[in-house]
Amino acid sequence: MSGITVWFIRCAMVYFLLALLLGIHMSVAGPVYPIMPIHVHFNLLGWMSMMVYGVGYHILPRFSGRPLFSEALSLWQLWLANIGLLGMALGWWVRSAYGSSTTLLIFALIESVSVLFFVINMLKTIKAAPAPAKPAAPAK
Repeated sequence: MSGITVWFIRCAMVYFLLALLLGIHMSVAGPVYPIMPIHVHFNLLGWMSMMVYGVGYHILPRFSGRPLFSEALSLWQLWLANIGLLGMALGWWVRSAYGSSTTLLIFALIESVSVLFFVINMLKTIKAAPAPAKPAAPAK
């Protein structure tokens, strides 16, 4: 597996454990705000999306028969996805404590850029794939 694949899967596992711990806390304390949206985001953007990114970076280049379009873009995506998600967790806390959504919005935009980087990288990777060869017509 490539390094980027391994890092995305490692991050997915960390977020899965963090989401689990927050879920256990909520099972005792109830759906405590801002813990509930942080729990949800760690599950969806952390666990699920990071796993999808890791698997996508592993599988799609192989399915297309071509190398990944941009290793640099994938590295930027890894950093922005983690910064965005952790910043969003902070943003939910700031919103709860101070009523301001500015922090949440800034980091949500950073997370959105990371998603855009993934989409561009994958579309450029699979676009480069050759069209399947047409079978030869049977001889008459």
